[in-house]
Amino acid sequence: MQKLLCATLQEVEAKRVEVECAFDRALPAFSIVGLASNSIQEAKERVKSALLANGFKFPPQKITINLAPSDLKKSGSHFDLAIALSVALQKDKVDLNDVYIFGELGLDGRVKDTKVLFPLLLSLAKEPIKAIVPKQSVPKLSLIPNITLYPVETLQEAIEKITQQKLQPTKTSSYPYPYISVKEQKYYYVEEYPLDFFEVKGQENAKRAALIAAVGMHNILFEGSPGCGKSMIAKRMRYILPPLSMAEILEIAKLKTLAAEEPDFVPLRPFRQPHHSSTKASIFGGGSGLARPGEVALAHRGILFFDEFPHFSKSVLEALREPLQDRRVLISRVNLKVEYPSDFLFIAAQNPCPCGNLLHPDRECRCSEREIARYKAKISEPLLDRIELYVQMQPISSEDRPTFDSKTVHQMVRKAFIFRQKRGQSTFNGSLQEAQIEQFCQLEPEAQMVLEKAVHNLALSMRAIANIKKVARSIADLQESEKITKGHILEALSFRKRG
Repeated sequence: MQKLLCATLQEVEAKRVEVECAFDRALPAFSIVGLASNSIQEAKERVKSALLANGFKFPPQKITINLAPSDLKKSGSHFDLAIALSVALQKDKVDLNDVYIFGELGLDGRVKDTKVLFPLLLSLAKEPIKAIVPKQSVPKLSLIPNITLYPVETLQEAIEKITQQKLQPTKTSSYPYPYISVKEQKYYYVEEYPLDFFEVKGQENAKRAALIAAVGMHNILFEGSPGCGKSMIAKRMRYILPPLSMAEILEIAKLKTLAAEEPDFVPLRPFRQPHHSSTKASIFGGGSGLARPGEVALAHRGILFFDEFPHFSKSVLEALREPLQDRRVLISRVNLKVEYPSDFLFIAAQNPCPCGNLLHPDRECRCSEREIARYKAKISEPLLDRIELYVQMQPISSEDRPTFDSKTVHQMVRKAFIFRQKRGQSTFNGSLQEAQIEQFCQLEPEAQMVLEKAVHNLALSMRAIANIKKVARSIADLQESEKITKGHILEALSFRKRG
């Protein structure tokens, strides 16, 4: 009895599956057992046609394919190649105990790529593995570390290479993007700026806040009149964010694949902007079958942007508190619990009042005090407490001029990133936990005095104090200062939202 290796995706993790084949004396039949989904049951017809097209003659016996373990639900057309090979190699003695086999079969025997291959192999490659895969899958799969790939184009080619022991691993290609190297770790980035900060005139305070937020991946809220540049700045922040490690690039690609999106493997952090009318399920993820990641999970390692912040539903805004605090989102069903990572930079933009003219020097606000209070009350204090930077945008002036471009800002962010990595801090300042804040956010005596005075005068919560320290740490990183000074604390306090 022939046994070959394959795998199935259960929620977000890969589970090893053994494909067993047995020929029995009985009426001719072809059956697949082992909790196989419809996509696997349909493999019988694809496998039959592919084997017949390549000269295989079915014996007058019953062919039974077992997918073990039998109590694990399995799905995906990537089982085709393993099933076909288990039948074709039934009489051959081959040693493939440590080689996984993946690929969908065409009716003529061609081996095709499937979207599930990337997250499957990425999950399996936590330890070194070998895998026979479709040749067309190699460009994206070769980016995964700890994996040796044996590409094949047809079923016949796979049979010949296995029986003749001529499986040749593919050569890995170099990743074509610039990188910085810190402590023998490479971090990749893109020096292209289709949306440039040079196009933003004036708003120096907002651009400074955007720079600080990018350095430490701090949550930020822009408030200002319509047309003052809130969305312009938010959309340009994507291109100045810190570089990505290969593990992070693959993590982003895996989440995209699970959401049925095609990954591009460009070292550019994701930018997700759901509309305020979006459903809670589309933002946080869900589904009756496999719980797909929503916008919150797809923003992992990148930016989640809520424009018209108060117009989102109350249930969405309150549910946002968990991923902002815990950096993860949990989807619970009766028979299913899926946890997705959601470590992102949150950007919100809102008007100061329903009509938007409250802060405008020349336009009259048409809103009553009650309407303004109701509008602002849509955002709860616990949610606002999780946003470290607050920026009140300035009115637009004809004298406003551009001051710097995105390339210059991006260089500053990378410089601060290197400084942070060299001191042994692996997480961004915005994600620091209490023990890490004590370790990395060392204050000079004057800075400590200023902070204590602010705590007393402003009645700051423990979370607010931690946020101020984290923002001050990012400001210090921009100046490559080991300790947080009085000036860093004062600037961090200037970005705190006031009553």
